[in-house]
Amino acid sequence: MPMVRNPTTKVTIKRTLIGIAVTVVTLGALVALFVPFGGRGTDAANGDGRQGGSAPGGHERVDLARRITDFTRDTVARSDYLPPLRAQRRTAAEAVGLFLDGRRAEAGRRLDDIDFGIRTYTDTATGRRFAEISDRAAEGRRGWGRVYIDLSATSRWSVQVPHPVADAGSEQLGIGVLRARRGGVLVLAGAHRNADKKGRADVAHRRDTVFDAVCDELAARRFPGLQVHGFADSTEPDYDVIASLGSADKGLPTARRAATALRHEGFAVCRAWARRCALEGRGNVQGREAENQGAPFLHVEFSRTVRDDAARVRRASAAMAAALPS
Repeated sequence: MPMVRNPTTKVTIKRTLIGIAVTVVTLGALVALFVPFGGRGTDAANGDGRQGGSAPGGHERVDLARRITDFTRDTVARSDYLPPLRAQRRTAAEAVGLFLDGRRAEAGRRLDDIDFGIRTYTDTATGRRFAEISDRAAEGRRGWGRVYIDLSATSRWSVQVPHPVADAGSEQLGIGVLRARRGGVLVLAGAHRNADKKGRADVAHRRDTVFDAVCDELAARRFPGLQVHGFADSTEPDYDVIASLGSADKGLPTARRAATALRHEGFAVCRAWARRCALEGRGNVQGREAENQGAPFLHVEFSRTVRDDAARVRRASAAMAAALPS
């Protein structure tokens, strides 16, 4: 008997095939929406600051203080130090400048050349978004450090931590200042100051480091710079804080405001512009470049007792942040 074609069956099969095709297209769109794309992984932002590559997106929430503390404990404390070439230093500084100018994709491509990347996070403590520019090579073991940029406001000032771990707890002061006032850039060294036996990792006294190159870029933009250090209690037993201008003088108004704010918080402050203090930072190279560029610079040392007290660190950070020019 000849087979009779059923028109209803034909229509049903056709509809089923169309349904399958629509489902495949829909699934493809969803994958494209939720899976990050990119090549080598600049971890770099697109022009609007969202992440490309395989890095976590800007929606990831982290405790910024814990992230930085983990980095100093797990990487900085154990890191070797590999002196960067001049071209590598220049690339790092130029990429930071591009990022600050809003050319974030271009900054990411430049950072790729030196195996750095950009990631963005939302800080759980402040609810603000921050960009992290960090070394990807050997988990940061070159000792070239990190840069954190507050994305909630236009960048206007920097806080610099040249001796994390060596000046124990100084990174907590840097974090505190960054959180306490919008528009900041935190520049963090990536190795213990004694990681290199030739002294090349002591970034506060070297002109040939990534840390210094980035600070130079910020000074060229006339960003006021606040650099935090630590001293042993026995060095100045009568003081909690030593505030100085290094070899500069452009930062005197900021220094006076900071000293006043710190005194109001109960800190005994040795003001190097008014009397002789230990550790005045006159050999600090970032301070010298800030002076050359006409940018305010403040060198602040904190006793070990202050740095070991979380409550005092918070008060000190807030006082310094309040003194920075807006």
